[in-house]
Amino acid sequence: MLNSHNSPKIICLTGGIGSGKTTAAALFEDLGVAVYYADRAAKFLMEKDPGLRDSLIDLLGENIYNNQGLLNRQWIAQRLFKDPELLNRWNAKVHPRVLQDFNHWASHQSGAYVLKEAAILFETGGERNCDLSILITAPEDIRIERVMKRDSCTREQVIERLNQQWSDDKKIPLADFVIENSDLKTLSIEIKRLHSQLSSRFSQ
Repeated sequence: MLNSHNSPKIICLTGGIGSGKTTAAALFEDLGVAVYYADRAAKFLMEKDPGLRDSLIDLLGENIYNNQGLLNRQWIAQRLFKDPELLNRWNAKVHPRVLQDFNHWASHQSGAYVLKEAAILFETGGERNCDLSILITAPEDIRIERVMKRDSCTREQVIERLNQQWSDDKKIPLADFVIENSDLKTLSIEIKRLHSQLSSRFSQ
């Protein structure tokens, strides 16, 4: 869809909080697939890219960075998640810069396909920049327990964050592949199977 015949295909992998999408991406990486972690890249660019830094300061002010020049993530989150319009304006600055960085990265990769792991995909129409998409899902109670353990937060706090995201029911019809991540062993088996399928499909 997006790449020339000889370029790696772009597979986007996403999933809601606690779904285990980063774990899934790491399993693909273990199989030799080049993986771009969009959230990590966004954090790096927001802290290191001068143009993006200036643009974000114009939007929210100097307080978005601490004395070390690092993102004041809690302060930012408190403002963005209470103001959907402000969040959209923030994303409109960050996402195009991340896409630019990804395209540069992808142009230097080899293999049948590359993987782009991103927390937000369908919500922004990002699937249009992919050849295929993978959605990682998990039962809500498992997702809540994972996030409580990972972030040392309360059940109520996790549920509040879940309620701010699109539900799996809304995302499933938009995904090309859906993998449920209830346990690591099953997830690993499913990813090996899908990797074999994709490698065969795109190597022809």
